[in-house]
Amino acid sequence: MSETLGQIIPERLTGSESLPKGATVLNFWQWMGSDLVSNALRGALAEYLVALAVGAPDGVQEEWAPYDVKTPDGIKVEVKTSGYIQTWYQTKVSEPTFDIASKLAWDAGCNSWTDEKKRWADVYVFCLHHHKVQSNVNPLDMSQWTFYVLSTTVLDREIPEQESIRIGSLRRLGAQAVQFEGICDAIRNAVALR
Repeated sequence: MSETLGQIIPERLTGSESLPKGATVLNFWQWMGSDLVSNALRGALAEYLVALAVGAPDGVQEEWAPYDVKTPDGIKVEVKTSGYIQTWYQTKVSEPTFDIASKLAWDAGCNSWTDEKKRWADVYVFCLHHHKVQSNVNPLDMSQWTFYVLSTTVLDREIPEQESIRIGSLRRLGAQAVQFEGICDAIRNAVALR
């Protein structure tokens, strides 16, 4: 007899769950997730920071969702991250660039891709880890971040086919630059202005 398959909805773990040899899920998280300067983990951290800022940090990250965060009042937010400092050896700082390409969306409930390619969120938050000194880089220090908030409507109107963007272009398009505490209001302002 075969089991009918469907979508798995992951439960939020506490970190105390057991692994072999006396280890816990917290030990796994420490092993796998301590390099917050790496591009992948810096991106996940930025998504969580935005979720915290808008009051939506509960649940579990939905990796295949068409946007990264949904505010309690229903605003869909795409979070993009970049920085000057990388984990690997550098002879000069990186030039921050953000992906803004239109994409197909995965529908986990139906196990299929959408037919339409577009930018699925209402608002983009471009999280720039602007710190440039390797010796004291710390993505947990909110003073090392600037968050640029821009309505998707502006991107679609001004640069509909563009697939990436840099800080200068974000500024020219009128993205609002804020610190962590200003993210929620900037998101609401961007939606109101579209």
